[in-house]
Amino acid sequence: MPLRLRSLLLLAASAAAVSPLVAQAPKQVFGYRDFAAQAKIDASFLAVPDAALAGQHLKTLTAKPHMAATKEDYETAEYVAQKFKAAGLDTEIVPYRVLLNQPRKVHFEAVTDSGAALISGPTPEHVSADAFQDDPRVVMPFNGSSGSGDVTGAVVYANYGRLEDFDQLAALHIDLHGKIVLVRYGANFRGVKVYIAQRRGAIGVLIYSDPIDDGYFKGDAYPNGPWRPETGVQRGSVQYLFKYPGDPQTPGVASTPDLPDSARLDPLKTGNQPSIISIPISYHDAAPILKALKGTAVPKGWQGALPFSYHTGGTEALTGAKLHLISDQDYQVRTIWDVIGKIKGTDYPDDWVVVGNHRDAWVYGAVDPNSGTASMLESVHGFGALLSQGWKPKRTIVVASWDAEEEGLIGSTEWVEQHAETLKRAVAYFNVDVAVAGSEFGAEAVPSLKQFIREVTQQVPSPKGGTVYSQWKAAASATQQGDANTGHITRSNAPSEDVTVGDLGSGSDFTPFLQHVGVPSTDIGSHGDYGVYHSVFDNYAWFTMNADPTFVYLQQMARILGLEAIHMADADILPYDYPTYAKEISSYIEAAKRKPAATTLDFAPAEAAAARFAKAATSIRQLQLAPGTNPAALNSTLRAAETAFIAPAGLPNRPWYKHTIYAPGEFTGYAAVVIPGVNEALDAKNPTTAAQQLIVLTQSLNQAAQTLEAAQ
Repeated sequence: MPLRLRSLLLLAASAAAVSPLVAQAPKQVFGYRDFAAQAKIDASFLAVPDAALAGQHLKTLTAKPHMAATKEDYETAEYVAQKFKAAGLDTEIVPYRVLLNQPRKVHFEAVTDSGAALISGPTPEHVSADAFQDDPRVVMPFNGSSGSGDVTGAVVYANYGRLEDFDQLAALHIDLHGKIVLVRYGANFRGVKVYIAQRRGAIGVLIYSDPIDDGYFKGDAYPNGPWRPETGVQRGSVQYLFKYPGDPQTPGVASTPDLPDSARLDPLKTGNQPSIISIPISYHDAAPILKALKGTAVPKGWQGALPFSYHTGGTEALTGAKLHLISDQDYQVRTIWDVIGKIKGTDYPDDWVVVGNHRDAWVYGAVDPNSGTASMLESVHGFGALLSQGWKPKRTIVVASWDAEEEGLIGSTEWVEQHAETLKRAVAYFNVDVAVAGSEFGAEAVPSLKQFIREVTQQVPSPKGGTVYSQWKAAASATQQGDANTGHITRSNAPSEDVTVGDLGSGSDFTPFLQHVGVPSTDIGSHGDYGVYHSVFDNYAWFTMNADPTFVYLQQMARILGLEAIHMADADILPYDYPTYAKEISSYIEAAKRKPAATTLDFAPAEAAAARFAKAATSIRQLQLAPGTNPAALNSTLRAAETAFIAPAGLPNRPWYKHTIYAPGEFTGYAAVVIPGVNEALDAKNPTTAAQQLIVLTQSLNQAAQTLEAAQ
């Protein structure tokens, strides 16, 4: 019996054992000439990911704190590698040598204007009952990429530390030179808060979590509920990710072990890191400082949930509090470890489908990121079962466990920079990070893959009943879905006639794939009430109490992630939806035209290029659906169209970011800015740069259109 026939019979037998899953499979899926055979493969895969096994992975991975470059971090790499190998993946542990800081000492003291003590910290993270909080390997709260030093200054409260918040302080004539800024987490990336504070002359930053955002104002705090307790602290990197991610010393170059020291740059000169001190604190420690502040009552929207009126501080006569900060950071070039597993494709071995999740955590990382790792390992378990039945993907599947994501997307960025040429043929990158913080599914993607995600979720059963798609559509807001406490919010910059799939900004490992080398990408997660982000309390005890006690959502995410990879690897025609891409780009241009600073600009060439791209997209869609089209030639064209959006010169003042349609905002960090070269210039009231970037955008759109037209 031929191998292919035998394997299909085995898959059919497996599918028959899970008839409820088969019943959910559609008769046709975009990208397949005949979906019937693929439906059997899908059903066999969906039967494999196991909730109990996913829970065991999570328990093992979160047994110890495992910050990047530690012994415990390497142990998790070995665990993941062993599971990859057991499933039949060709597996290696790939080291990189990168600059990381670890804290020797972090301390602060606050006093009133008269010298009376207010607080001496940081106060240790502690609740009445937690099995994990007292492990001596728990790292003290600190910020990755913080400067070192010993400084004293008056305190100014700056709300969320957004650009508009700092501008409002300036309007109140509050000078930040020589001051220490107290800001709360939320609304933007923490590195942006420090970036603007340093630019405005501050000598230090304290970042705290206000209970209005993720504490008792939301509901019961841990251990009685899911929200941040009084002493909980959000660690995190303040690297300037919006300038470039990865090893701070090697922008654009992979930090392989043999890279000479002479190739390393000073990140303070390249603009990737702050020079001032940044320290994260709890609201327990922030409260006495905030309460002591004098000066102007805070503007509308700046008041948090602590039981007193907030003031800005900041005027010499009415400061209210002074801070003494000490930050002693041990910066060294340290080894990190990515784990890479491959399943070689039969028909298109050089066309990669990459699936990735980071493994390192600030402490235990049950939700962030190891709910993703546990889910990904069960996806790999499913791949292994298919391999044992004779299945082989048409395209090569690469499964990656990234390291040092928390410090600045480092493991993924170094790997992408090392394999940039090969990745020009990669057909997709599928990311998962916070896989499960609760039961509400959400996703982000390039427009060409938004419908692809919807179709995948139509095949996956939901623990709530029905499919993930039906539950997602029933629950989703038209404008937003996600976790505001982590900054990862699913927002789309264009209207959708279906459930909203957001746009990709930054904050996770899809960034180098999409925005540096142009690989079409998605990011998925299941959200919920999650108040312990980046704290010691993001551990197995919190997870089993609040997020997913029976691990069925880990199982759900394993199925979605695995189907994404299988469908993209086996599709006859790459299932890119360029008409949607074109429609969204046109809406971005229309929105930019309405900005006040755009009145002097000529948008006509860009609009004409967008219309040309839309016409080519409609025509290519017909070829994708036509039965007689040559798949290999068409697929090459489809993939090349995304590469057309990569501008070799990159964005103004941050050339590492090369995508002309999507980038993280310079002053948001997480959220996507669309047609960023144009929009950021307009927001900065720089019409000269905006006009130049309109030319770049027009060229990219014409190149993408020309690429698609060549296939017709």
